[in-house]
Amino acid sequence: MRARFFVFLLFNALLALPTLAQQRILQSVNANWLFRKDDGTDYTKTPAAPTQGWEKISLPHTWNAADVLDDEPGYYRGLGWYKKMLYVPANWQKRSVYLYFEGANQETEVYVNGQLAGRHAGGYTAFSFPVSKLLKFSNEGTVANEVTVKVNNRHNPDIPPLSADFTFYGGLYRDVYLLAADPVHFDLDNNASSGVFITTPNVSAEAAEVVVNGAITNGAATNRKLAVLTQVLDREGRTVAQQRTKLSLRAGQKLAFKQTFGKLRQPHLWSPDDPYLYRVVSRIEDGNGNKPLDEVTNPLGLRWFRFDADKGFFLNGKPLKLIGTNRHQDFPGLGNALPDALHEQDVRLIKQMGGNFLRISHYPQDPTVLQACDRLGILTSVEIPVVNAITDSEGFFNTCKTMQVEMIRQGFNHPSVVIWNYMNEVLLRLPEGIKKDNAAGQAYFKRVAQLAQQLDDITRREDPSRYTMLVNHGAFDLYRDAGLTSIPMIVGWNLYQGWYSGELEGFAQYLDQHHRELSTKPVLITEYGADSDLRLHSFQPQRFDKTQEYANRYHQYYLKAIMERPFVAGSTVWNLAEFNSESRQEATPHINTKSLLTADRQPKDAYFFYQANLLKTPFVKIGSRGWTLRSGFAGGSDSLFCTQPVEVYTNQPSVRLVLNGKDLGSQPATFGVARFRVPFVNGVNQLSAQVEGQPIDDQVDIQFKLLPRKLASAQLPFTELNVSLGDPRYFTDPKLQQVWVPEQAYTPGGWGYVGGKVFKLPGSGRLPFGSDRNILGTEYDALYETQRVGLTQFRLDVPDGEYEVVLHFAELEAVPQGEQLVYNLGNGANTAADKKASRSFDVLLNGQPVLSDLGTANYLQPLQAASFKFPASAQQGRGIIVEFKAKTGEAVLNGIQVKRLY
Repeated sequence: MRARFFVFLLFNALLALPTLAQQRILQSVNANWLFRKDDGTDYTKTPAAPTQGWEKISLPHTWNAADVLDDEPGYYRGLGWYKKMLYVPANWQKRSVYLYFEGANQETEVYVNGQLAGRHAGGYTAFSFPVSKLLKFSNEGTVANEVTVKVNNRHNPDIPPLSADFTFYGGLYRDVYLLAADPVHFDLDNNASSGVFITTPNVSAEAAEVVVNGAITNGAATNRKLAVLTQVLDREGRTVAQQRTKLSLRAGQKLAFKQTFGKLRQPHLWSPDDPYLYRVVSRIEDGNGNKPLDEVTNPLGLRWFRFDADKGFFLNGKPLKLIGTNRHQDFPGLGNALPDALHEQDVRLIKQMGGNFLRISHYPQDPTVLQACDRLGILTSVEIPVVNAITDSEGFFNTCKTMQVEMIRQGFNHPSVVIWNYMNEVLLRLPEGIKKDNAAGQAYFKRVAQLAQQLDDITRREDPSRYTMLVNHGAFDLYRDAGLTSIPMIVGWNLYQGWYSGELEGFAQYLDQHHRELSTKPVLITEYGADSDLRLHSFQPQRFDKTQEYANRYHQYYLKAIMERPFVAGSTVWNLAEFNSESRQEATPHINTKSLLTADRQPKDAYFFYQANLLKTPFVKIGSRGWTLRSGFAGGSDSLFCTQPVEVYTNQPSVRLVLNGKDLGSQPATFGVARFRVPFVNGVNQLSAQVEGQPIDDQVDIQFKLLPRKLASAQLPFTELNVSLGDPRYFTDPKLQQVWVPEQAYTPGGWGYVGGKVFKLPGSGRLPFGSDRNILGTEYDALYETQRVGLTQFRLDVPDGEYEVVLHFAELEAVPQGEQLVYNLGNGANTAADKKASRSFDVLLNGQPVLSDLGTANYLQPLQAASFKFPASAQQGRGIIVEFKAKTGEAVLNGIQVKRLY
């Protein structure tokens, strides 16, 4: 009897508790998809569960992960199909169910059980569709529902981007979710946003005002009395403010609400040094307050900021120079279909660099990126992909405006966002017939300005608390005269003096010109950078040589000019990491190597340079970590070392360097760089950098291959030599553990070419040597892009013995016209006459013919790597002589390798 009484009490106590409704459910549906490319079939009409010809995949997924890197020009831009079975519980029949896509590139149609759920245009913003009415249910359990997604990444003149220096990967490359909510819920039809928007109209160190706006949808069949309860929680989960607003909604009605939280006293401010986040939890309850119906949570960072045309950027009343990078969203082997962890890793790498700013270029990226920026304290600028040019059409304009609204509403509640941008270098590639001074050009520029003004107006209306920005390339007069520098609140400049144009000194002059002529406009340097291939090195670096050493010089000059000018609010390096650009050629085909990290996120020297200048904790790092396999010539006939420069990066006053236990002394650090001359010996060289008074040091092992100046040296016997012809650079191949040294003219007792000249791309005003074209059939494009033309011999005065000789060739002149891209350094400028060029020559090895009539009629096909290996015997002190006898045109040689066998 007593047990029954306690059960009775427990039952009544449970009845007295608030009834917990089944609140919003958000579940990813990334697994077990089927995919196929277009074959002309409409797969919205096919039976469920197709298998033949379909590939089993999981999301994220792109169909371009591989073809953007092959030697065949172009990549698949067309239609792809995705199918999946969704198993929906029976109790969802009375719920509001949505399919939510974080992104799909770039035209998407979604079908549920063969019926259209919705369409979306644009590849970089999220979208969602209600699907409740399209689902099948059963009271006996879950029912299979077929989802079919049709995605197309074709060129569409009404959808930006039209063209750009990055790849337009196709596919469902971000997460997909199934969302189930109570019929009464926060607005789920507001551009895939949370439906709740938080502003902070007044923030100071003493107090903060928070305003919450949103809307509620009553999807129930009856009128409802409801309440919205919003709580502001601190990091520990304590409620620091709350407000309840009562509402009455008719059946089917959507109603807006607004809640103002007066003054939060002594707010904990958000900043890069202390990215403190509150949480704003908004809940819909029934009228009695005992039944929660829906709930959303948003981050809240309390901060205030401003841009000043003379003094730069201020956060929470203090000046802050914004320094960071741009970022693209692809990764080797994955294309742009990245897991969240890799997105977050990139933000962490900016933080570890000491950066405080990220320009999310040239499109909104995965939601993980802004979430990580909020948590880690990285301020951001976000933009829509209006790049290079516009289409003067109503369709294009409308797509741009929709994208801008989607971007703003989806990113509205992220405290890291301080700028909304809407254009990038839109006058870079003018349509055919459009010129600055003709009537068509004036009309076109007017339309571009009209679009810019419309997007700026939308942005200020949607979010008056942030700044607007328009980004231009370095044609100052062109953008000013087109009116594009007067429309946005901030002007961004992508500047490449010392790379694409002019000398390094032109950069500082450009900054001063902006401040002089656009004195009321705050300025950001939104792009700057120089290509660097970790395999290429030079002790006399020059523009366009793609060596790490030139990139180091470039960044050291640029950052100094930026830091010296208070009116420059900040800058973002182009780019954080190497990224795919399928149409690029050059030494690393399909890859833009202007970056601080390699594509697989290994740091280049420039990354250490920024750490030395940005980090506040003690830092030291030996440079050339990507150059741990070196080679060079002994200092003299009796010396067994080679002296080469090494840079050490530090934020300390000086650094001491030790080589294999021997003290090389200390050097002062100037703007984060201490420079040493290191006498490398043959074999392993252990370098150690030490900072006096600090518990930090750094070590690196460098394998050095010491070469004799005289090939018959007894102290340093000859083993092998790899020479890149027409090339002043070193090329390191860590895979084969080989170092290719620059060419040199022959001197007795040594080695080198006889006669000829360095190949230079015809018609190129940029490249100092070599070609910028993709060489087919090799991973060593940089070696085949340079050559010596018209040589008569290559001689090596090696000791008597047996050797192996490998000769490398590529036809660089008789080639088809290249695509005219400003991004390719030589602009593909091969003339029609070049196509008709032909050559033929014989090659003799120690007097023996080994290649006859080698030329364009046989092995030397345009832009195709060709190599030939031969045995060679050095006898009677004559060494090895490779002779070139031209018949038609001139003989060429791109590379030579000689290895002693015994």
